[in-house]
Amino acid sequence: MAELRFTNAPDRDDLYKVGDRVEVYCDHEDPKGNRVRGWLEGVVVQVDPKIVAVQFAEPVYLTDGWMVPDHVLWCPPNSQQIRMARKRTRKPRAAASPAARSKAKTKAKAKAKSK
Repeated sequence: MAELRFTNAPDRDDLYKVGDRVEVYCDHEDPKGNRVRGWLEGVVVQVDPKIVAVQFAEPVYLTDGWMVPDHVLWCPPNSQQIRMARKRTRKPRAAASPAARSKAKTKAKAKAKSK
């Protein structure tokens, strides 16, 4: 077999990188357990020049109806079925009142003493 030598690495300007949060338009389950088709957020777990693997926390399905056991879908990086996840703004949590905080501390102390 011929030996291949490269003087420098091939230029790869991938759209997605491992660890990126993306959305994929696919069949999945909603929080109530119903099967729906829509955008679902996942994490890129593998990137190749021709394909991107995205893993989801929720069950996902192939177009012919089979559930994907490892929750990983593969799609081409230039597909219109995949996009970067949209930034979501979180509402700040309301600060607990001093009375609620002291009540929580009392419960924690009682639980610690019982152990």
